[in-house]
Amino acid sequence: QVQLVESGGGLVQAGGSLRLSCAASGRTFGTYTMGWFRQAPGKEREFVATIIWSGAGTYYADSVKGRFTISRDNAKNTLYLQMNSLKPEDTAVYYCNANRLGENYWGQGTQVTVSS
Repeated sequence: QVQLVESGGGLVQAGGSLRLSCAASGRTFGTYTMGWFRQAPGKEREFVATIIWSGAGTYYADSVKGRFTISRDNAKNTLYLQMNSLKPEDTAVYYCNANRLGENYWGQGTQVTVSS
C-alpha cells in the first residue's frame, strides 16, 4: 500500500507560481505512474498531469499545458507540480494519485487559491 501526502498549496495572486509536492511512503514509489488531479467547488475531479515511473514521459491537460510541469524524484519518493502563470480558474483542491496494475491511491489534497 502507498500513502500520499500533498503539501505546498496556498493563496497566490493571478500570474504567480506555486510548487506542490507529494511525499509517498513505501519502497515501490518508482514503479507507479503518478499524477495530479484537481477538484473545484461544485465540479467533478479532473485530470491535470501524469508522469510515468521513469519520469521519461509526461502528459498534461490542455488547460495547464505550457504553464504546469510535473516531475518526480524516485530517490526521494516525491512527486512535484510546478505551477506558473496561475489563473483564478486554477483554484481547486489538488490531489496526488499513484496508479499501478489496478492499484489506485489518493492523497488528502492541498488547497490552491488564485486571486484575481
